[in-house]
Amino acid sequence: MGMFLIALVVIYLMPGPDMILLLQTGARHGRALALSTALGLGIARACHVLLAAVGLAALFKTAPWTFDGVRLIGAAYLVWLGVRMLKPGMLTHLTLATGVVKEPELTWAGALRRGLLTNLLNPKALLFCSVLLPQFIDNQAGTVGAQFFGLGVVLVIVGLMFDSLYAMAGASLGQWLNNSPRAQRVQQWLFGSLLIGFALRLAFVQQA
Repeated sequence: MGMFLIALVVIYLMPGPDMILLLQTGARHGRALALSTALGLGIARACHVLLAAVGLAALFKTAPWTFDGVRLIGAAYLVWLGVRMLKPGMLTHLTLATGVVKEPELTWAGALRRGLLTNLLNPKALLFCSVLLPQFIDNQAGTVGAQFFGLGVVLVIVGLMFDSLYAMAGASLGQWLNNSPRAQRVQQWLFGSLLIGFALRLAFVQQA
């Protein structure tokens, strides 16, 4: 279990679309909605663990077009999110009175849905679960199903812990950005560009 936890820590520390989405949501919409996004990511990871357990990852291997379909849909969704962050007419306007950047209201359900779709539409996340978890299954330590379930629970919980930290870090960043409209615009373009970059990488990545 120790090596499994170390592997998870290393993976969750690596920058990716999930991290960027949490930081951006925290910075622009506050801690509560960023934590809602983290919950959506956690639900998506639980779905990936379940799908890996029932063998959907094997379908990606035997029918590559299914992997490509999910991959392209996921990339398109990330581009959509990134463009919404970049396009001032859709996301932001500067009030003449205060000069503070404001965005359309994001609901709790909307934040959860963004987290859910961002991770769920990434087939690499499913393949990650299907590759990582079996490496820590010990046939001498009990039923495979019970071990898979236990490792999956740990994966989701550790992910929620890291995601919560990123959400709170984003919220802290947002407090500083509130005093700097220019920094808000830089943040908007930075996070939007990064999401589009991750989308392009996902779109052109080859199945492992």
